[in-house]
Amino acid sequence: MKFFLDTADLTEIEEAASWGALAGVTTNPTLYARTGGKLSDFHNHIKRICDIVDGPVSAESVAMTRDEIVRDGRELAAIAPNVVVKVPTMVEGLAATRTLADEGIPVNMTLCFSVPQAILAARAGARYISPFVGRFDDISDDGLDQLSKVVAAIGNYDYSDNTVNHEQVEIIAASIRSANHVTQAALMGADIATVPFGVLKKMVQHPLTDRGLDSFMKDWEKVQNA
Repeated sequence: MKFFLDTADLTEIEEAASWGALAGVTTNPTLYARTGGKLSDFHNHIKRICDIVDGPVSAESVAMTRDEIVRDGRELAAIAPNVVVKVPTMVEGLAATRTLADEGIPVNMTLCFSVPQAILAARAGARYISPFVGRFDDISDDGLDQLSKVVAAIGNYDYSDNTVNHEQVEIIAASIRSANHVTQAALMGADIATVPFGVLKKMVQHPLTDRGLDSFMKDWEKVQNA
């Protein structure tokens, strides 16, 4: 499994990249707004992320019609070669995805909540498909069960003829809220987990590791004081 950081915070991205475990970044206007960013600097901010990350950087179009999404996608793709355009799962998004894929621009189809949506996204040429886990949990439904169905369904077929450079479609476990979500997504075979920085930090931690480190340091102090 690969890990994408779900953020627009450059400090978080730089820190996660220094661990050697970061494969990409996903971001959106909401995350960018949380950094205090201005609309006029949005493209420059995406460029700074791309300079840090050696992997795909998903930048989201906020347009609602196919022509506007395509226009946004072309502008975003021109920022850096590792930009992936995030497009919502809807009729206009499918049409725009087909056009962008035909032009060699990879798409991350987001806001996916069902197997039929995921299959349509794959047929349209999406390079990545992002089923949301946490949003289902918010309405007391089983987001992991829905993710499992998408992973299984897409894995039944070869959609590489539809994608940019004929690469395999990858499933991103999105809207991840906990380390357990990551564990379950990995066990069911999701290709990528997109996680907030706080969850990524918690993934490193375990009480037995902390206990072992504490014991090690106490033993080392005894050696030093001997």
